[in-house]
Amino acid sequence: MDNIIELKRINKIYGNEVKRQVLFDIDLQVKEGSFVSIIGQSGSGKSTLLNIIGTLDKSTNGEVYINNIKTDNMNKNELALLRNKTIGFIFQFHYLLPEFSAIENILIPYRILNKKVNKESKKRALDLLELVGLKGYENYKINMMSGGMQQRVSIARALMNNPKIVLADEPTGNLDSESTELIYNLLRQINLLYKTTFIIITHDRKMAERADRIIEINDGKIELDLVK
Repeated sequence: MDNIIELKRINKIYGNEVKRQVLFDIDLQVKEGSFVSIIGQSGSGKSTLLNIIGTLDKSTNGEVYINNIKTDNMNKNELALLRNKTIGFIFQFHYLLPEFSAIENILIPYRILNKKVNKESKKRALDLLELVGLKGYENYKINMMSGGMQQRVSIARALMNNPKIVLADEPTGNLDSESTELIYNLLRQINLLYKTTFIIITHDRKMAERADRIIEINDGKIELDLVK
């Protein structure tokens, strides 16, 4: 398999007068279709690393390649287009729009990319709802759903534009153990079904250990990189 993500000597420094370095010379390659977990204590730099991979933040120096595209010199519009086409995001706080229905939330990435919803895109949204176990809930408002159901809607939304990469930041952080197991199994199912590359930040070591590869970040450096 080819590398779909490649980071070369990534450093991240915040501040001008008072500087604080949070990432130190990170080198990382992720193969297409892999299922990777990133663990580390709060403040270790793992979320910063994920944001740089997702082009939501820029490194102070170093090189970032996403799907063989060098992103360092791309402008905001170019990065936004790359993200919308290539990367899906799942967050601990799902950032769904509560006044919208489930299917309206799922269609948002498609609307951003294509403006107008057609029959094919609506069918895909319905198929994704079925995939995440929410067939028949398309017209439910988000605030009528449980936390686990809302997170499943956010997973469907992340998949709407058929991304090659899904980045998940503590996707089960607010869920009970039963919902956590359901979400993990769903992410694995999607990984195997579509060969989607997953990078998941988690504090749940049991979940992390079930990934194909475990990366541990400590004080802004990769301390452990275990491939099973």
